[in-house]
Amino acid sequence: MNKSLLVLFLAVFFVACGSKTENKQAENQTIATADVSLVDIYYFHGKQRCKTCIAVGDLAKKTIEETYSGNDKVKFIEIDTSNKQFEDLVNKYEVSWNALIIAKGENSVDITEQAFANAVNNPDVLSDLIKEEVNKRIN
Repeated sequence: MNKSLLVLFLAVFFVACGSKTENKQAENQTIATADVSLVDIYYFHGKQRCKTCIAVGDLAKKTIEETYSGNDKVKFIEIDTSNKQFEDLVNKYEVSWNALIIAKGENSVDITEQAFANAVNNPDVLSDLIKEEVNKRIN
């Protein structure tokens, strides 16, 4: 009787572990097969952000909302890198801290350096760069 219960417990345990692996594989497939007709603006950041980090995120979001408000093919996505939910995206774009990445399928550009150089003192320069990179990928 005890052996039967042990075998039953182990069977349930292994089935549960296997279903968790399947779910993780499905999540990975979702990221790998992202809609290539969409332009995604990813703003990656950690839990604590400095003034410039906040300015980059706010300006990118504002630029996208104001310029592409009626366009369902352009999305601003803010990602907290400490959130395990986004681990696959963080790994895909090799983000270690903060980043501003514009992507359409596998076509992506990392404008983090320009974003941090201009967000506070030259916001129009950054806004124009974001629009330029998004427009390259819309068509």
